Formats: sequence, structure tokens, C-alpha cells
Amino acid sequence: MAKNNPWYDESKPHHTPLGFRNLEPSVRTPDAFKKWHRERKKQGFPRPPQGGYAQFIRDWWQPADFSGSEDAIWWLGHACLLIRASGRYLLLDPALGERASPIPFVGPKRRTPLAVGIDELPPIDAVIYSHNHYDHLDRSTLRRLLKRFPDLQVMAPLGMGEWLEKRGVKTVSQCDWWESITFHDLRLHCVPARHWSMRTFKDRNRSLWCGWVVESRRWRFYFSGDSGYTPSLAEIGQRLGPFDIAALPIGAYAPEWFMAESHMSPASAVKFYQELNCPLVIPIHWGVFELADESLDEPPRELAQALLNAGIADHRFIPLKIGAKIDI
Repeated sequence: MAKNNPWYDESKPHHTPLGFRNLEPSVRTPDAFKKWHRERKKQGFPRPPQGGYAQFIRDWWQPADFSGSEDAIWWLGHACLLIRASGRYLLLDPALGERASPIPFVGPKRRTPLAVGIDELPPIDAVIYSHNHYDHLDRSTLRRLLKRFPDLQVMAPLGMGEWLEKRGVKTVSQCDWWESITFHDLRLHCVPARHWSMRTFKDRNRSLWCGWVVESRRWRFYFSGDSGYTPSLAEIGQRLGPFDIAALPIGAYAPEWFMAESHMSPASAVKFYQELNCPLVIPIHWGVFELADESLDEPPRELAQALLNAGIADHRFIPLKIGAKIDI
């Protein structure tokens, strides 16, 4: 078989000669995407949040405040997080443009304001990417970050390095699942996720997708990236936990017959939360882009119901406002 995956290792089941794959086989039919889009258009999804977009912003948005010096994590909307650790700043999956799309006038549009502009960010030492989808890796955001921070270091899964280097990144560290790198006094662990990658019609699954565990001397933080639920994810907690805090996705899940292989519903995120022994959780992957059929305000409501259905009264799985922070 022809091979153009330079990292191919036949001993690793998620590797293929051409790229990468999930450990779980897909059950989607070839016409699933077209079927979803037909049904979405017919039913008029997604619908505006209750009370409209302006009310949603009033309820779920605030400007980010980076004052202080304590270790902390800010949720900047969707899957973008900012970590302050011992005075250093790490930015995860920054997509701070107006659309999650390769085309500036088409595609999912930002529905909530930026919690912070790129010119207002604290000095960013590193950017960490989970995969190359447009709602996680935004070219315009990277370009503006590099203009302000030309020596920015980037960590990414296998296969993303060439693209990043062509866009001006000087230092890229690429990792496979279960590999680790040291960044000053932090240890960064690349961990599995159930997802996929693609930026063009010719590069599907040519680069890897992942989550990350950020480990300091005092705390451990797990960032899931984009992932559908699978029982094998529990191994992350078994090998690298317990976690003090985690960021788990609760959005872009409807309809579940189509989205479940790539995104967690609030109910599946609650199940995973229990398997991780219930750390403090920042719910992510909601509140900014309308990527699926649910309304912007459905994920937190569905999360509350999922916790109730699971019989979890005392929990630490509480949605933040975009721009809010948690001290570690």
C-alpha cells in the first residue's frame, strides 16, 4: 500500500499508511452528511436562543480580566482557553476570528463578542492545538498572534507542523498520543480523542487530533479538545489523573445520530465526568458558533438535566460565562 504518512507506525492502531484513524469504527452511512443537511434545512435549525442573541450575550458573556498573578484558567469562548501558570501564558485552540470557515464571508459566524481582543491578550508564551478544524485553528488568529508574539512556541498533534511552519511558526513540537514534552516547569501530555481532521478536500485525517493534559508541580488540567464519547477515554484519567480541573465539551451534539462520533452531548460529558472521578469542570465547545442543530443556549440546560438524570446533586460541572476564569 502506498504510504505518505511520515510518522506511520504499524504497531499503533490509530496510525494508517495515509494518516490517522479512530480506534472505534464509524457507523455512519455514506449519505449521512447530506441527510443531516437536508433535515437541518427542512426544520430550520439552528434556532435563536430563548430571548434572542442579545439576551444570550447578557446572560453568558463578560470581558476577560487578567489582573492578578495566581495560576488560573480563562474560558474565552467555544474551545479557546487561556492558562496562566507561574506567570507564563498558554493559549489553547485560539479561534478568535469572525467565522469558523476557510471563507471570510461564508460559514458559521461568531454569535458572541470576543472576551478579549488579540491586542489585549497578556504575553502569550505558547499556543496548544488539539486539531486543525477551523473552529479550533483559525489562520487569521494565528497570523495576528505571530505578528504580536513572533517567537511563539506551538504544540500540536502529528501532521500539523508543516502547515504551521509555512504560516511563520518558528518552533513547533508535534506529539503522538501518549507522548509528552516539557515546557519550562510544565509537562504537556498529548492524549487520545475521538474525532477527525480536515482543512481541504484532499487532507482528511492526514494530521492527528488529540486532547492535552497540562501538569504543573501543584495541579493537573485535562483539556479534551474535540471528542465524541468512548469508554476508552477513561484511560486518560487512569494514566495521568487525578485531575484538579478539566475542560469537557458539551456542544455541537445535535442530532446525536450524526454528531455522536465526533462530539459529546451533555449527557455523555456527564458520564465521562464521572469516569474522571468528578474533577472541577469548565464546559467548553458551546456559546459562540452554531455548528450543529441545537440553539446556543441549549447545552447548559441539557447539562443541568443530564446531571439531574444521573442523580448528581453535588457536582462541580458548572458552566462559566465566556470571559470568566477559575483559579487553580
